[in-house]
Amino acid sequence: MRKTFFEPFSTFDVFRVASDMKTTEEAFDGLLVLEYQSGNKKSLSILVKRYHLRLCKHSYRYTKDIEASRDIVQDSWSTIIGKLHALKNPNSFGSWAIKIVTRKSLDYLKRIKKDRDKMKEHYRDSKVVGGIRDNEAEIKKLLEAIRDLPENQQMVLRLFYLEEYSLKEIGDVLDISVGTTKSRLFHAREKLKKIIKTRNHEKGH
Repeated sequence: MRKTFFEPFSTFDVFRVASDMKTTEEAFDGLLVLEYQSGNKKSLSILVKRYHLRLCKHSYRYTKDIEASRDIVQDSWSTIIGKLHALKNPNSFGSWAIKIVTRKSLDYLKRIKKDRDKMKEHYRDSKVVGGIRDNEAEIKKLLEAIRDLPENQQMVLRLFYLEEYSLKEIGDVLDISVGTTKSRLFHAREKLKKIIKTRNHEKGH
C-alpha cells in the first residue's frame, strides 16, 4: 500500500516535537542567562518579556487575586535578579523562576490567613466593623475595604491591629508623634466605617 506524502503525526511524534520545543526554549533561556551573567543587561529585559505574564498567571492560580499576583511577581523579579548571577544551571531558569513565584504565592496565602485570623480576633466585637458578621466572606470584605484607605491609614491599622504595636511604637516606626498616630487611627476607623456602610448600602439596592 502506497503511503501518502502527508502522514498524520503519531502520539509519539507529537510528544517528541513538544519535547524538542521545550529543550529549545530552555536552551534559549540559558543563553540569555549566560549573556546577563556576562554583563549584557539587555538580555534581562528579554527574559522579563518572555516570563512576566506566565509568572503572573502562575501566581494567580494560587491567589485568585490579580493585583496580589502582580505584586508577588514584581517582588519575585527582585529576588530573581538578585540571584541570577549565581544560577548554576542557566537552562533551568524557567522552572527556577516559577519555584520562586510559587514560594512567594504560598507565603502570601499564609500571610492573608494570618491577617484574617487576627482580624477576626480584633474585630469580632468591635464597633469598627459596624455589624460585620464573623465569617470568611465578611472578613474578606473588610480587608478589601482597608485597601481603599490612604496608604498612611492602612499602615497605622496594620501596625495597631495586626502587628499589635503600641501607639508609641507606631509613632517610632513612622517617625510621627503619638498624637498624630491617634489621629490617623481615628480617621482610619471612621473612613473604614463609611466605606463598609456605603458598600452595604449599594448592595441593598
